[in-house]
Amino acid sequence: MEDSDQGGSAFAFEGSWREFAPIAFTNLLLTIVTLGFYRFWATTRERRYLWSRTRFIDDRLEWTGTGLELFIGFILVVLLFGIPFLILQFGLQALVLRGEVVLVALITLSIYLFLLYMFGLARFRALRYRLSRTYWHGIRGGSDDQGFRYGLSSIWRPVVGFLAFGLMIPWSMTTLWNKRWNKMSFGPFGFESGAQWPNIMGRYLLCVGFPFIAMLAGLIALAPMAPAGYDQQAAVISGVILFLIVYVGFALVMTAFYAAFFREAVDSLSLSDLSFGFTARTMDWLKLILGHIGLVIVTLGIGLIFIRYRNWRFFITHMDAYGEIDTAALTQSATREPGQGEGLLDAFDVGAI
Repeated sequence: MEDSDQGGSAFAFEGSWREFAPIAFTNLLLTIVTLGFYRFWATTRERRYLWSRTRFIDDRLEWTGTGLELFIGFILVVLLFGIPFLILQFGLQALVLRGEVVLVALITLSIYLFLLYMFGLARFRALRYRLSRTYWHGIRGGSDDQGFRYGLSSIWRPVVGFLAFGLMIPWSMTTLWNKRWNKMSFGPFGFESGAQWPNIMGRYLLCVGFPFIAMLAGLIALAPMAPAGYDQQAAVISGVILFLIVYVGFALVMTAFYAAFFREAVDSLSLSDLSFGFTARTMDWLKLILGHIGLVIVTLGIGLIFIRYRNWRFFITHMDAYGEIDTAALTQSATREPGQGEGLLDAFDVGAI
């Protein structure tokens, strides 16, 4: 038996940006020289380093994926979907010129729904791939589910979520999280997720109501400052100030909502007798985001190569696990290993690790 909270947090990141810097700069150079083709191998190098510096209880993680897998996955997506979509685009333009507006509208709606399906399928299969290439104690994760049903859920659940002025979005987010993780496993054990949307509804209602409350409060506050006669310059300045207040404030409440959602999602996750937790609060997320912005500005954009490192360190630093895991009962996963990487997710430009 291994106790997950012995001697501190179950998770620890033992790397440093100084170690990561040579990898990041080399990847940047090779990606530029190869006109972007090296980025698949660059991602693999980064993950191998980040995984190898991540300790869970008594052993470090290991990433076994390859750049070739990611490259093949991307090429398959381009051949199967990119080229047909390009051809379809020219076809739609021809239909518009012929006056087939209704038909174009129906095809466009179908394309939108299809993209929603593919995006959901991409998220599912990327998680499955990443678990299948992550080893701990020589054991890997994965899933035998292909994700096709999840792709369908990723169409209708967000649509339902936007009903009633979007008040069902928390339900959509939590149920999709649960469906995704409940199909995953690690070794012989299956993950269980039971995130509850009512637990984050308060934060979400704040997001929905904030723009209206802020606008009303701003107008009330600025009204006494208005001159007796109409002053166009003063009106413009007041409008800009009000817009900035609403924009910044909305970003803050959205961050607070996502922080609550991610805590609820991770806290609901378990694996056998092991349960997980995420400790980052709203202020922690704000520090991460503002740190990203400051790094990119100060380095004139070069700091972008450290964003993945900072995200991973943030994630691992705030992850925790509770309970016990019987390492003697761990056996190799019997799930099938997918043969290619995250082509679908990469095609949608979703770069989350």
